[in-house]
Amino acid sequence: MRLHLAASRRITPKLMNILRRVCALAGTTAVLSGLAVTAEVPLSTPEPARPSPSRISNMSRGERIAAQLHLRGWSPEMCVAAIAALPVVELRGAIPVGVWYFQLPWWRALLWAYLGNLLPVPLILLLLEPISRFARRRRWGDRFMEWLLRRARRRVADVARYEKIGLALFVAIPLPATGAWTGAMVAVMLSMPWFEAFVWISVGVLVAGFIVTVLTLLGWVGAGIAAAVLLAMAIRAARSYNSPRANPTQ
Repeated sequence: MRLHLAASRRITPKLMNILRRVCALAGTTAVLSGLAVTAEVPLSTPEPARPSPSRISNMSRGERIAAQLHLRGWSPEMCVAAIAALPVVELRGAIPVGVWYFQLPWWRALLWAYLGNLLPVPLILLLLEPISRFARRRRWGDRFMEWLLRRARRRVADVARYEKIGLALFVAIPLPATGAWTGAMVAVMLSMPWFEAFVWISVGVLVAGFIVTVLTLLGWVGAGIAAAVLLAMAIRAARSYNSPRANPTQ
């Protein structure tokens, strides 16, 4: 399953441009975070009442998971960490649950979501290959591993070009196709040392956490910003796919 790719280590003008954008994004995130926190979120808030099972069906996926865990006696912090540890949902789904549903202070929701999102990363880096070999002995396990790894294979070339920095940037973008789970699987496919990969994934998760926190605190404005970014990326991807350069048969 290992995949060895040669990657250029030179700092190209394109990489420098990416690094400038990340620095600008980090500065903007810090400013917006300060404005949003001083305007909206107090340092301590009461714990929400536990919902009845009949109300859970009307909640979002993240809220349903949090409500079910909360009904079983889990603390709000543990619920946020557990949601952040799940694939696909990860930190981008856990922070809104912590801030909106549990009404936690933003820094507490960010902290527990950050820790929960990092929890499965060492296990993936160290055990993905033996677990994959074991699971593929069964049909259902082979289907599950194929579904899990398919997302990572599409991103290997993007990360391999800039190696460690590329891995951190990939994880730092809080989109459905990115995150700590996919980043860890990509690192295994590229045969990166596990501790080195863990450090750079941790950096990317931290940046993603601040971005998601700011968008969460901005409420509907943050949702509008996220929707606009996703729409712009979708249009750009469609144009790239339909361009003659992307389609050599034309």
